[in-house]
Amino acid sequence: MDKIIKNALLKETRRQKNTIMLIASENYVSKDILKLQGSIFTNKYAEGYPGKRYYAGCENVDIVENLAIEYACKLFNSKYANVQPHSGSSANMAALRALIKPGDKILSMKLSDGGHLTHGHPINFSGMDYEIVNYTVDQNGFIDYKELEVLALKEKPQLIIAGASAYSRIIDFKTFGKIAKEVNAYLMVDMAHIAGLVATNLHPSPFPYADIVTSTTHKTLRGPRGGIILTNNEEIITKVNKVVFPGIQGGPLMHVIAAKAQCFYEAMQKDFITYQNQVLKNAKTLSEELTKLGFKIITGGTDNHLILVDVMSSCNLSGKEAEELLTKVNIICNKNTIPNDQLPPSKASGIRLGTPAMTTLGFKEQEFKKVAKLISETLHKEKSVREIKTEVKGLLQRNLK
Repeated sequence: MDKIIKNALLKETRRQKNTIMLIASENYVSKDILKLQGSIFTNKYAEGYPGKRYYAGCENVDIVENLAIEYACKLFNSKYANVQPHSGSSANMAALRALIKPGDKILSMKLSDGGHLTHGHPINFSGMDYEIVNYTVDQNGFIDYKELEVLALKEKPQLIIAGASAYSRIIDFKTFGKIAKEVNAYLMVDMAHIAGLVATNLHPSPFPYADIVTSTTHKTLRGPRGGIILTNNEEIITKVNKVVFPGIQGGPLMHVIAAKAQCFYEAMQKDFITYQNQVLKNAKTLSEELTKLGFKIITGGTDNHLILVDVMSSCNLSGKEAEELLTKVNIICNKNTIPNDQLPPSKASGIRLGTPAMTTLGFKEQEFKKVAKLISETLHKEKSVREIKTEVKGLLQRNLK
């Protein structure tokens, strides 16, 4: 192995072992998933779909892709699945292209209010290719479904997107579906962040209300980095399959698809339900403890795996400054805009904290109470960097599996 690459790998291994990782969109995969993603399936070119490949020698990769499709459908109670998207972003691109035409109108959550880049931001393909109208959250950070309905009736979009990257509350897919039907629009749900919770019935499912559902396979689902598309409509899956290949992708990443199949298999096991329940308990604990310590939590709490903390009003720090201070003590999170943010995304007024990764490594409520204290001590500069780093190291050594 190249020495520079090997050194970077060793450094990253040490970094992951020595940090409290609170990025809501990251997780740690099982050894089986890691093995499959680094397997010889990566050597196989397999353009097309099982039984209809453009290359010979696909009999074994057909097995794993068919299995990934079967498991995904079973896990999410869906009739059809495409497991080939390389990412959540490419899954969203394929879904949009399958359902609507360039220039059509999309109603989606504003990025600074918790939405996602691929839901219509001007610098993204979605904002470039489609006309975007944004719905927002109310002054307390909640989706205002009545306002959403009024906006939909006024704008008459061809498609409505439900789903978010920084929204800590239950999303009412049933109401979204009702509104979409009222205006004769497609409903697309991006459940990338909450897929693990949906799989274990700890968050309401987007089916039967959504026409199409996209997701990543990492984050709460705890699988390899990649995307999937689900639907109960045969006409829609036919369009999706054509858009994914040959529309926007060539050969699928068969090593990743094999790892996705294993991910879905793991998510159907009983211990995955236990894990997701602990993710929720840990998020609530972190939210409650930070609130006790004087931090403002957007929406006042959480129903899922993440919380959004207003650090500007809590300790007069930008999200960027808070992120940098926490990084120095080996606590990793990301800066994030908050509703009605007065700062640009590059600085932001908040930080987003998630519990999936550290829950995977064995943290429970008691550990997250300590994490909240360490965050407070860091951002209020109550102890030295050295002191807090020592406490972080001790917490990791005592509690990690």
